[in-house]
Amino acid sequence: MSKLFRAGGKSRASRGSTDPAGSTADPIVTLDMVAERAGVSRSTVSRVLDGADDVPADLVDRVISAAAELGYSPQRGGGNAAHRRSHSIALLIPETAGKFFADPYFASVIQGAAAFLEDTDYVLNLLVSSPSESEKILRHLHSGHVDGVLVVSHRSDDGSLLKLGESVPVVFAGRPTGVGADNANYVDVDNVGAAAAATRHLIERGRTRIATIAGPENMVTSADRIAGWEAALAEAGLTPGPIESADFSPVGGVYAMRRLLKQEQPFDGIFIASSQMASGALTVLRDAGMSVPGDVGITTVDNDQFAINAEPALTTMEQPTSLHGARIAEMLLDIIDGRTVDRHAMIATTLVVRDSA
Repeated sequence: MSKLFRAGGKSRASRGSTDPAGSTADPIVTLDMVAERAGVSRSTVSRVLDGADDVPADLVDRVISAAAELGYSPQRGGGNAAHRRSHSIALLIPETAGKFFADPYFASVIQGAAAFLEDTDYVLNLLVSSPSESEKILRHLHSGHVDGVLVVSHRSDDGSLLKLGESVPVVFAGRPTGVGADNANYVDVDNVGAAAAATRHLIERGRTRIATIAGPENMVTSADRIAGWEAALAEAGLTPGPIESADFSPVGGVYAMRRLLKQEQPFDGIFIASSQMASGALTVLRDAGMSVPGDVGITTVDNDQFAINAEPALTTMEQPTSLHGARIAEMLLDIIDGRTVDRHAMIATTLVVRDSA
């Protein structure tokens, strides 16, 4: 069952850990083999063998039993690097550098994660990975140089990041999809609820023919926001208006809005899946001689500078992105430390009413 996080919650107290006692691993029986036999993560095996006192007793028993069954001996082998902590956390953003620097969402998530880790022994390393660099980045993450990975902006056609969780603890900012996604750890924003609330606001303002500009088709965030838009319309007994998709950017919003207008299907409201796309769409409507909110009411998601500085200012669903970053960091440290966690958690959003609807 998902846990709902809301802004303004009390933060976790300062964390820390001591350096593990030196030990060596059998060159044949590895920590990964012990973890697989015990049905726990590699980091949990490491903590048990290091004598950590905060691992649940049942997990300790499973690890000890598995190590004994496999004949694992920390006194035999070539060194203690196999399970010594690096106290390094990777925050992976599988996007191009241009996309990363253009989208304020990423900066806010990073800020939240960094703030949470500030009072711990962990250092946050940012990795921005374009498609051409993905294999190199994955080799680095699989190599044992980090204790855990935070993944932001996962796409449904990238299964390599789900497999990454087999060798190192991973937490996703957003619900992943694909083979193995059911076993993934994630903290998601309530995208279905956000889109439904934004669409209901248009309906309450008297809009009856509501279109949408959705995000990329290979992102679960986009599918969830379409689902919320459709649910609100069905609830009101309204027929969905036209739909187009874009890449969450202002330019994407420009082209998507042009395509909507070319469909020649009338609409008097539109839910746009990001404020960046909405800012681009506004320029197209203005050039077409359509007023907002007179002719078309607009709602969107993200309470950032794109929403605030638009003309007119955009009615939007605020997702607490800094809190999102803090919560994924908190979940990852809990997993590394062997604590029991809710693998799937959800963050609520809030409607901010401005002039566009």
